[in-house]
Amino acid sequence: MEKFQELRDAADKKLKLADHILTMTYPMVKDPRLLLSSIENLFLAFTYGMNSLLYYEQLFKRIPQFPDNFAGKFEMFRDECSKRYNIDSEHLKIIQDIKEIIVSHKKSPMEFSRNDSLIICNGNYRMKTISANMIHNYVQKAKLFIKNISTIVSKDESIFR
Repeated sequence: MEKFQELRDAADKKLKLADHILTMTYPMVKDPRLLLSSIENLFLAFTYGMNSLLYYEQLFKRIPQFPDNFAGKFEMFRDECSKRYNIDSEHLKIIQDIKEIIVSHKKSPMEFSRNDSLIICNGNYRMKTISANMIHNYVQKAKLFIKNISTIVSKDESIFR
């Protein structure tokens, strides 16, 4: 199996895991920290999907070698792949938003839960709220994104069997 196929499958697994945490585990446990776990899996799903298309394009020599870091891959994806395949700019915005949430959580000195939401404070005590509805919206968008990526990279799949 080619690397782009492995990444496509990994993206699908992470998306299902994020959805399961949000729709099954979170309603039972009601712990807002599970929202963070769901958003981390969602970020991995988006990232694996993006990487799948990048490696697919690289395999067919449509794009040059790209750096092995998120910023480099995201830039190549945004500049080359999203235009070629008409990927909605809203998906790119969501990827950036989720990345910001994860980074702000790692850097945050404080977090707490309020009204079934997780509040992340930065050093200046500016707050970022993560709610189940927000993540549910991201999951729906991620499903469209992963489906679109899967459709694109599956076109020539018979070549690799």
